[in-house]
Amino acid sequence: MNRNLILGAGLTAIFVLAALISFVWVPQDVTQMDIANKIKPPSAAHPLGTDHFGRDILSMIMVGARTSIAVALVAVGIGMGLGVPLGLAAAARKGGWLDEIIMRANDLVFAFPSLLIAIMITAVFGASALNAIIAIGIFNIPVFARLTRSGALSLWTRDFVLAARVAGKGAARISVEHILPNVTNLLIVQGTIQFSLGILAEAGLSYVGLGAQPPTPSWGRMLADSQTMVSFAPHMALFPGLAILLTVLGLNLMGDGLRDRFDPKLQRARQ
Repeated sequence: MNRNLILGAGLTAIFVLAALISFVWVPQDVTQMDIANKIKPPSAAHPLGTDHFGRDILSMIMVGARTSIAVALVAVGIGMGLGVPLGLAAAARKGGWLDEIIMRANDLVFAFPSLLIAIMITAVFGASALNAIIAIGIFNIPVFARLTRSGALSLWTRDFVLAARVAGKGAARISVEHILPNVTNLLIVQGTIQFSLGILAEAGLSYVGLGAQPPTPSWGRMLADSQTMVSFAPHMALFPGLAILLTVLGLNLMGDGLRDRFDPKLQRARQ
């Protein structure tokens, strides 16, 4: 039994469940300010305390989970949806002009961190969760393209691919029917890791004001709002920080567990 996989899946499930519950119920309305109860420590009425506007921090974290998970999930979907076909095409045409163009374009994107891409996008279109998704998604494309190409190249010389060629199948059909199923495990593991990095990136972008905009709650902006109040209201920074930490930890543990599950050699080596 893989302990990392179970622990990681458990931690991740807690925040996914909190995000799903927030669609139908939260302890208090996150758009409702209550100045009379601002910066209150944890209590029976507010288990995690209140912020500088009197909003319930537990409710903010639940709705913020929805924002972070949605941004990271869609961004990973963009990265996979565009990066995987590009990686398959590059591997099928190894050494050709298409392979060279795809790889050099990947190098170009890698030269710009997601934060810099977000700054460029928001300078033109304005700050929003959608633009954060686009920025993180663009940065994910070369990650999946490189991984897919690397995994596919090791398969193109295998006997089952040579048999498919002899049977008259073209490169595109071989890539979809034979190569893609054999690199799916790699993509699942990398997708889990990129999901955790997407949550971190969303928090970072929101922290500097480039992510989800008010009144939509965001873990990163909650940290930004608390930075001048840590000395007398540490709970404002502690709980959203823990939410980010535990979610990312859970996803990384789950990715580590999936890697062991898909490659028993790694699991035996660690024992």
